[in-house]
Amino acid sequence: MSDQGLRKLSRRLHKDLAKDRLVQATLDQLKNFLEVERVVLYYFYCHWQGQVTFESLETPEFSIFGSTGADECFNGEYAKLYQDGRVRAIADIEVETIHECHRDFLREIKVRANLVVPVLNPQGLWGLLIAHSCSFPRPWLPSEIEEMVAGAKTLANCSAIRDSQGFN
Repeated sequence: MSDQGLRKLSRRLHKDLAKDRLVQATLDQLKNFLEVERVVLYYFYCHWQGQVTFESLETPEFSIFGSTGADECFNGEYAKLYQDGRVRAIADIEVETIHECHRDFLREIKVRANLVVPVLNPQGLWGLLIAHSCSFPRPWLPSEIEEMVAGAKTLANCSAIRDSQGFN
């Protein structure tokens, strides 16, 4: 590999490591602020298909790292809502009006309440920042929603995410 190739690889690795540290720190901060069992970053790697690429956990038993989610439930209609900036706060999945496939998926990964905020870069919907209360229902306070929105904006402004082409 040439010196130029090594420098390019080194810059890319440095950029990726900086992004990884920022993402993990953001998720850890949000988990602590919200006092929830899990906060995850769901990245869209293909047209409305994605997976959990980062997580912050109360305990390892709550890990869903690598989960691809309920792709059959997430379609262009939902993607459009999140592309338009939709924030979805569900206080209790058992009483909220949601599609049954979505409820079943949330039960499967032990979610009782969730808060979903889009991560938007200039190209569109890059991913979702998601907080899960696994043990009990909970109403989401306006200050908690604002903190999640701020976290998503922090991630979206990271150069590795902001400049990502994405697969939307």
